[in-house]
Amino acid sequence: MKGKPCQDSFVVKTSIVLPPDTNSHGTLFGGKLMAYIDDVAALSAMRHARKPVVTASTDSIDFLHPIYEGNSVCLESFVTYAGRTSMEVFVRVISEDLLTGERNLCALSFLTLVALGEDGKPTEVPKVIPQTKEEKELYKTASARAANRKKRRQESKLLAEKFGTEYPWCRNQK
Repeated sequence: MKGKPCQDSFVVKTSIVLPPDTNSHGTLFGGKLMAYIDDVAALSAMRHARKPVVTASTDSIDFLHPIYEGNSVCLESFVTYAGRTSMEVFVRVISEDLLTGERNLCALSFLTLVALGEDGKPTEVPKVIPQTKEEKELYKTASARAANRKKRRQESKLLAEKFGTEYPWCRNQK
């Protein structure tokens, strides 16, 4: 399968932050931003794979700067690395005060998405061909992030086994 450059999966989504999108502090709900992040990541992954995708994981999202009502919020994403069936997608979030032009970097995130074949099972995706200095840096550091994800997933599985579906404080009250 032929590789694809990062730019082929580049997506930009811009929205204005309206009152229903904000919390009591007049800033964009974190969950709303997380949904935007997942949305652009899926678009990038689908552009890269040209297949349906599902989100396998989201690395931590650090909210670096608030996004205020009336600001625009711009998300940029692209595939930074591809394994056999999974893709790492980088998302950058920038806000802009539309009256002053002030821009702020508000969040960065990495997500892992998996391509699905017609049978609904994971299917192969093209490799990534990084071209710019920044793309090459993200590509080079992807294996370390993947190792961290693998470790975190193993820890999550252990916690899931330990806690199961019942509340810990109710186990002896049957």
